[in-house]
Amino acid sequence: MRVRSAPVTSPKVRALLAAAACYLLWQGWLTVRAPEKVAPGLSRAGEEAVDILVTLPFPPERFHVLAFQQFGRVSGTRENQVELRGVKPSDLRAVARPYWVSRVEPLPREQGR
Repeated sequence: MRVRSAPVTSPKVRALLAAAACYLLWQGWLTVRAPEKVAPGLSRAGEEAVDILVTLPFPPERFHVLAFQQFGRVSGTRENQVELRGVKPSDLRAVARPYWVSRVEPLPREQGR
């Protein structure tokens, strides 16, 4: 009985378990928050690729543009927004998942293709 509980009482094991729990909570929070960031009209998009406008709480940097390029073609940036074209509807939650994404909405028509 004592041998079984010994690893759990170790401070290193408890710290590792706490870190793993924090990581899982963080990932769960990102997963739960992602659908709330996607505009309602976009979540009902069909199979056709969509053009979106991604809003960040700060001006996008090269890192953010490169991260978005895995989901579509970045056609421009302005202030705190990134224009992303040709995104599959199935990838919208993945675009909205990072904590530094505030909002994902359709690209206005006058600026669309």
